[in-house]
Amino acid sequence: MATSELQDPNAGGARARLIRLAAATRGVWRRFWRQVSLYMPKRLYARSLIIVIAPMFLLQSVIAFVFMERHWQTVTLRLSQAVVRDIAAVIDLMETYPRDADYANIIRISQDRLQLKVDLLPPDPLPPPGPKPFFSILDETLSSEITRQINRPFWIDTVGNSNIVEVRIQLENKVLRVFVRRSQAYASNTHIFLMWMVGTSLVLLMIAIPFLRNQIRPILTLAEAAESFGKGRPMPRDFRPRGADEVRRAGFAFIQMRERIERQIEQRTAMLTGVSHDLRTILTRFKLQLALARGKADIEALNQDIEDMQSMLEGYLAFARGDMAEEPADFDLVSYFDKLSDEARLRQCKLTTAITGDGQVLVRPNAFTRLLSNIIGNAFRYARTVEVSATHDKGMLTVTVDDDGPGIPAAKREEVFKPFVRLDEARNLDASGTGLGLAIARDIARSHGGDIALEDSPLGGLRAVIRVPA
Repeated sequence: MATSELQDPNAGGARARLIRLAAATRGVWRRFWRQVSLYMPKRLYARSLIIVIAPMFLLQSVIAFVFMERHWQTVTLRLSQAVVRDIAAVIDLMETYPRDADYANIIRISQDRLQLKVDLLPPDPLPPPGPKPFFSILDETLSSEITRQINRPFWIDTVGNSNIVEVRIQLENKVLRVFVRRSQAYASNTHIFLMWMVGTSLVLLMIAIPFLRNQIRPILTLAEAAESFGKGRPMPRDFRPRGADEVRRAGFAFIQMRERIERQIEQRTAMLTGVSHDLRTILTRFKLQLALARGKADIEALNQDIEDMQSMLEGYLAFARGDMAEEPADFDLVSYFDKLSDEARLRQCKLTTAITGDGQVLVRPNAFTRLLSNIIGNAFRYARTVEVSATHDKGMLTVTVDDDGPGIPAAKREEVFKPFVRLDEARNLDASGTGLGLAIARDIARSHGGDIALEDSPLGGLRAVIRVPA
């Protein structure tokens, strides 16, 4: 235990509370930003617009607030003070020269020099106070100035769209009514500043948005080219690196990466094609020698070995080739399912098929046929009842294959996709195959930009779910 904790037993508890408080605060912030991210736009163009618009909006809001709070209020205060000072001067003149019964000269001077229309009313009570406007700097400022400078009962009317403000002040034996132009006591040109601010912002946005779109378009084009490559489709014909220097470098790097991958695939295919050619030559020589041999029993065993080697060779070559050079085309699921029905009858299996959505999908037909044949063929081999359903919606094809066979243990469902892996211990290659069927199927699915997953089937066996963009 630390010395400070020995001196103060509550120190450790306080530190623990602080740690818990900090952890709780971080958790609250993470939840807050997680909720905010749900409503944020996901596309780069929309986020870029927010990056441009949000600071501009924030800056203008601060400027408008400062202008309203400082400049507008200050100017209105100064104008109101000047108007109330003129009214106070008129009242002082009336009280200094009370002999002038009708105050004609004072009224004339007020109108000519001070631009105030002054009337004298009988000493009736002032009107009751009217409703205060929700937001009116003039009403508040003018009232406070009259109270401060004149300090007499008064009534003002600033409500409405009129350009005139009426002020009534209770004097001895009379009521002074003054009409003042609103512009004399109020900074009425504030909207011009706001219009200029908003107008210039709109002009800047009209200039910035096309430039921003031109900068985003190369990134979107690069993403489209990468997505096409991930789906095994050819690169768009009009694709070339453009835009900012960083985007161009990313485009050139993508092209070089694609070329390296294609060269590696070609080298792998060429190597295994050469190996298969050499092995086929040897196998052909074996067949000729066996044709000249006399022992029938030995010949049958050797022929079986040769057929097994031929099957392995074809499997290796199919796995290495992967049909990467095949061009995408329309694939008719309805016709393929009809052929499956014929195969199910030959294998004496019960087959049920269903298609939801469009039956025409854009894939590499030969490779996709091999993918489905490997998955559904395994179901036919190990089960008596097979259900195949396909759903084509929003650019995604999902094929689900259910069977009532023995299934695959959950712990080994990823392992079976590795090349040359066989679950059974049999050495008879006719029974167990070469261990490449599922590896080839997943390789084809991923070359289309999709994948294959194995799950428990409602029929009691295995469910294979194939998802590919189409």
